[in-house]
Order: sequence, then C-alpha cells, then structure tokens
Amino acid sequence: MSITFNERVRTVWKEKRPDIKSVRNLEEHIGLSNGTIASWKKSSPSQAKIEQVANFFGVSVDYLLGNTDDIHASNKSADSEPVDIKKVAENDTWDDYLSSDGRPLTEHDKKLLRAIFGD
Repeated sequence: MSITFNERVRTVWKEKRPDIKSVRNLEEHIGLSNGTIASWKKSSPSQAKIEQVANFFGVSVDYLLGNTDDIHASNKSADSEPVDIKKVAENDTWDDYLSSDGRPLTEHDKKLLRAIFGD
C-alpha cells in the first residue's frame, strides 16, 4: 500500500515542526482553514494547497505526493535561475523557460501558450 498525502504531511510535520502540537495549530501556521488536513483523508488537496504545505515545510511537492522518498528535496532545481523577461523577449522564444512541474512542456502545450501569449 502506498503512503497517502495525508500520511506524508504528518511524517514531515513530526520531523520538521514537532513544536506544533495540534492539527488545528498546524493549519493556522500553514494558513489553512480549520479541518483542511483532516479532509485530506478522504479527498485530494488542490495543487495550491499542496504547494502551500510543501513551502511551509521546505520540502518538495514530489515528496508530499509520494513521487520521491527524499524529504529534503527542494521545489526548485539547484541550477535554476530567475527568468530575465527582457532576454526572453530578445530571443523571441519561450521554449527554454517553459516547464510543468520540472518537466518540459509538450509541443501541444507550447502551441497553446504561444497562441495565448504570442511568440
């Protein structure tokens, strides 16, 4: 049986913030509504909530989702740099900067984004 998101949150909570004693107190620290964490036993959290929890604990979204067992992985790659919008505009391409969860976008997704934002 694979570990659930709720179980991952509880594991990282015990390791990273054992000073927070109650679920409600944890929710307050993260900025979640009362009962949010308990609801994850039966339903999946939104991407925004997953990112909120990952950022609070300083772990990767992939860890919380069970895609990696490396609790200390970060959400940003070590060699990622901030995007210089002027440089992108001068190069007239977004391809080098587009990704989804660290994976390159598909050609279809790139085409859609180009249609929305222009080349």
